[in-house]
Amino acid sequence: MFPSWRVPPDLQHILGRRIWRGLILTLLICLFWGISTNPLLADETPVRPQSSIQPYLDRVMDEVSEFRLDNGMKFIVLERHKAPVVSFLIYADVGGANEPVGQTGVAHYLEHLAFKGTKRIGTTNYQQEQPLLERMDRLFAQIQAAEKQGKSEEVSQLVAEFEKVQAEASKLVEPNEFSKIVERAGGVGLNAATSTDSTVYFYSLPANKLELWMSLESERFLEPVFREFFKEKQVILEERRLRTDNSPVGQMIEKFTAEAFKVHPYRRPVIGYVEDLKGLNRDNVQDFFETYYVPNNLTVAIVGDVDPTQVKQLAQTYFGRYKAGPEPPKIQEVEPPQQETREVTMKLPSQPWYFEGYHRPALAHPDHVIYEAIASILSNGRTSRLYQSLVQKQQIALAAEGFSGYPGDKYPNLMLFYALTAPGHTVEEVAVALRNQIERLKTEPVSPEELERVKTQARASLLRSLDSNMGMAFALLEYEVKTGDWMNLFKQLDAISKITPADIQRVAQETFRPENRTIGKLLSQDS
Repeated sequence: MFPSWRVPPDLQHILGRRIWRGLILTLLICLFWGISTNPLLADETPVRPQSSIQPYLDRVMDEVSEFRLDNGMKFIVLERHKAPVVSFLIYADVGGANEPVGQTGVAHYLEHLAFKGTKRIGTTNYQQEQPLLERMDRLFAQIQAAEKQGKSEEVSQLVAEFEKVQAEASKLVEPNEFSKIVERAGGVGLNAATSTDSTVYFYSLPANKLELWMSLESERFLEPVFREFFKEKQVILEERRLRTDNSPVGQMIEKFTAEAFKVHPYRRPVIGYVEDLKGLNRDNVQDFFETYYVPNNLTVAIVGDVDPTQVKQLAQTYFGRYKAGPEPPKIQEVEPPQQETREVTMKLPSQPWYFEGYHRPALAHPDHVIYEAIASILSNGRTSRLYQSLVQKQQIALAAEGFSGYPGDKYPNLMLFYALTAPGHTVEEVAVALRNQIERLKTEPVSPEELERVKTQARASLLRSLDSNMGMAFALLEYEVKTGDWMNLFKQLDAISKITPADIQRVAQETFRPENRTIGKLLSQDS
């Protein structure tokens, strides 16, 4: 399922891996790049006036409780007894942007390996398996050294030995045992996702399986075993080939992002670069895990038919076993202000696409809701300006949309627009038409009616989000981690209600400047 704003198929693989849009649990699990979007600005459905919503929101906020264990791990619990089901979400405050130089892809790699089990889950005999895993690690290092020295015969011998040891280790593996345990318990939606900003692990269980979740998840991150490491590397490299190397749009967006960000690690793909992926070893993943998967860097949301008192007791029993760790290193790089228009042009076997991005501040900035309102005005549905002008009226594009918060929103990011050129038209025509709509926001105040439509959409979206346990889990944690308080999710509605046409015009004038613009043109090879 994809968001209500209809990501075109050619872009789905680029814009996935961010899990909620509109908080209707429209889970985007394409693979690696994240969209940051405001859940309160997601669709076009009318809703009752705001004055009647607030009491309902107040009741929801009253049902949220929170606590922190002595080791620093925080839990947010939303008690709701509509059905005997509970949704669970573990939010690790680490993503692709946190990776060491030369180890791109390690965060996503770790996410894959987190499903491989522990010393007790996923193996028939860990005592026999462990020395085989360590032997493979040593052989891999020897293969790398021999390759650098150009010793082809030695490489062949080492590879043959490696494959033999790997086959022995595979006999001791219980494939997908973690997933099978969850499924047998009635679990649904077991998955995980890595974005530039975070890594999340989630699924839902019957209400009477609360302790099972505590046991499974605490063990998974207390003593994980990163088995099948080298097999999984081939899986990830194939994902990279499918979604980037063999995709014209994937290649374009990777180059576009690297051009828009010169310093900040947002410039790097979450899937990782091929050479980095090939060189990663288990020690790299273990070091990354020990650095960032400390309890004070993990936040948990539990939403559904639970007793908060019982949740706290079980959390102390199971997750209280974690030892507190040092504060993970923070990203130090700051993207300097862009001083001139940047442009990337590629000719590939593809339909022509046009991309245009502008730098904007992070989610925690006071103007965040204004940027989201601008994105809604320009891109939200068939009544949006881009669709009405480029697709319906001028018919120069088959799709024309945009969103705010690319490729993440924890740090300053991009407002990104894109359009798929219609047959018989050019990216230059699309660029002019798109720019005209952007310029209108700078020169013409938005009408009260159009702005009210955006606010109505926000209220409608928030109301619908309250019906989704998992949607609320995602939203609460996003705002808790990125703004410092989950209550900011609800406070945003009030901030949106106060947006004026002058606010829209001010932010548009500050943002949509030529020197703040990055352009991407994906042209057909025949053009």
